[in-house]
Amino acid sequence: MPQTLSTACVVAGGGPAGMMAGYLLARAGVDVIVLEKHKDFFRDFRGDTIHPSTMQVMKELGLLDDFLKVPHNAVKYAEAEIGGRVYRIGDFTHLPVACRFIAFMPQWDFLNFLAQKAKSLPHFRLMMGTEAKSLLRRNGRVVGVRAATAQGEMDIAAGLVIAADGRHSTLRPAAGFVAADLGAPMDVLWFRLERKDGEDKAVLGRVGADSMLVMLDRRDYWQCAFVIRKNGLEALKREGLSKFRARVAKLARRANADEIGRWDDVKLLTVTVNRLERWHQPGLLFIGDAAHAMSPIGGVGINLAIQDAIAAANILAGPLKDGTLSEDDLAAVQRRRRFPTRATQALQVAIQNWIVDPLLDGNGPARAPAILRLMQHWPWLQRFPARVIGLGFRPEHVRVQPEMSR
Repeated sequence: MPQTLSTACVVAGGGPAGMMAGYLLARAGVDVIVLEKHKDFFRDFRGDTIHPSTMQVMKELGLLDDFLKVPHNAVKYAEAEIGGRVYRIGDFTHLPVACRFIAFMPQWDFLNFLAQKAKSLPHFRLMMGTEAKSLLRRNGRVVGVRAATAQGEMDIAAGLVIAADGRHSTLRPAAGFVAADLGAPMDVLWFRLERKDGEDKAVLGRVGADSMLVMLDRRDYWQCAFVIRKNGLEALKREGLSKFRARVAKLARRANADEIGRWDDVKLLTVTVNRLERWHQPGLLFIGDAAHAMSPIGGVGINLAIQDAIAAANILAGPLKDGTLSEDDLAAVQRRRRFPTRATQALQVAIQNWIVDPLLDGNGPARAPAILRLMQHWPWLQRFPARVIGLGFRPEHVRVQPEMSR
């Protein structure tokens, strides 16, 4: 027989959405267990961007000063080099928030920070190396999860299961849910390049005739994302590793990219843009990438997931504590987050179709879109994409009070 535990809420997935939901609910006095299938948070190919909306939430929680002590790079302007010219796409310095910049921070540092703060809460428990594999049901309602641990299976009974287990969610098929695919013309190849002298202020992204390269600053190396045509990795391999290295070196403005010693040094991220039409069943709620996988465009996926978690905590903490939770409460979370999810994905799909797709065709030299050229003449226009990227379409604020204030 499996071991058994019981809690008010079990959160499947210790990513940004799951950790934030667990922290906020526990802070409000709800007993929470967060399950993370890996033994640590170290994952090399995750988003690194912490946006102004998330840092504003840190301020609301009284965590901002400590958060800013975690090593990060503050980026006040979103810039890209297209066809040899640098264009400023977004100016974050005018946003009405405490931190008018994007913080580039390895996601494992962000998650470790949240975990450290959450572990000080008496109602929070984090179980590493524990994966939710299936759902427990009783009388047509989800009443917990069956999890796999190093010691064997475990049943965790809960009044609510929050599925925050990512774009490859295990609980989504377990619930009988299928995400609607919105399409993406590209995939991304991740790899490292060593930092060279004079590269301290490298432009975040460079666009060539048929290639795009993003370089994320990890201080002693660059975490690089090379954009390719969807399902194009095999064709790239047939051209040979030396040609790929030459393309990377050209965009990175360096003599070579010999750090890429073999194809095993390159990891494929299959880009998916999808969403569930329904995020909930009785006793079960999906949030974050498990509910809506985002394109890497704008780096907004982490922050949209965190916004889901805040909305969920705001709406569900009271009913969970009072024992009155109903599916209407879960539906209220989806209603709250439906518009920002759909608006963000619509914008991402438009950028994919109008800009990324033609670029990957490689027909002629790279040329900046007209609106981007206009932004350089009228800099105030740069505030609009900064607001969409930095704050989102409906930024959430912490409404639920900590237990001591009740």
